[in-house]
Amino acid sequence: MTIRNLAPAGAPCWVDLWTSDVAAARQFYDELFGWQAQEPSPEFGGYFMFHRGGVPVAGAMGDMGDMRADNTWKVYLATSDVTAATAAVAANGGQVMMPAYPVADLGSQSVLLDPEGATFGAWQAETFPGFTVLDEPGAPGWFELQTRSYDRALSFYGSVFGWDTDMVFDTEEMRYTTVVDPADRTPVAGIIDAANWLPEGSQEQWTIYWGTNDTEASVADVVRLGGTVVDGPVDTPYGRIATVTDPMGTLFRLRTPPGA
Repeated sequence: MTIRNLAPAGAPCWVDLWTSDVAAARQFYDELFGWQAQEPSPEFGGYFMFHRGGVPVAGAMGDMGDMRADNTWKVYLATSDVTAATAAVAANGGQVMMPAYPVADLGSQSVLLDPEGATFGAWQAETFPGFTVLDEPGAPGWFELQTRSYDRALSFYGSVFGWDTDMVFDTEEMRYTTVVDPADRTPVAGIIDAANWLPEGSQEQWTIYWGTNDTEASVADVVRLGGTVVDGPVDTPYGRIATVTDPMGTLFRLRTPPGA
């Protein structure tokens, strides 16, 4: 288990779900992970949080007026200056979908696209740091950008967020880099070269791995609750992993850490 008060700069610090069926999403994730869906907030367009053990673990909302939810999880990266980060995104070939704006006294955010079209957010914390518990069942366990433009992605995010990175694999079969906390070199996210296996026409994206004590049991629960299995479970050096979707088609991964 990892407990932190504030995410390192450039690290994933929050995630939220944009779902086409709020009621179904509330039921699915509550039952799958033992979360507690909180009441929607009218002042924030119906946005609500999922809690895990009384602690915020994720956010969610439905359609925003004429903007229809695309059934995706979005990862937010921490920054001490969301306005500067947003400007850097535009200056380095990305797009600004929603410019920086304050969210009450919680902090400020923007919604962005990297040069290859992967959606992400930037979050400057004030009173709300994002999630504070990781690497537990039902909590975030890992975050990974799957990209066809590996070198460009490393350059882009490094320029915007000042990433400190470690090369893990650099072969024809596998290229993988981890983003690390410069204070102690702890990995906080990964970037994988997916050019050889992402299906043609599929969107490059950030993916969330949610922790579980038993990947097989969680996969069975996903199916029982109306979701689907995309791949796995499979054994990897980093644990037993499955790729699944919720009933609305929102993709995410489940991971049981090695030795769990």
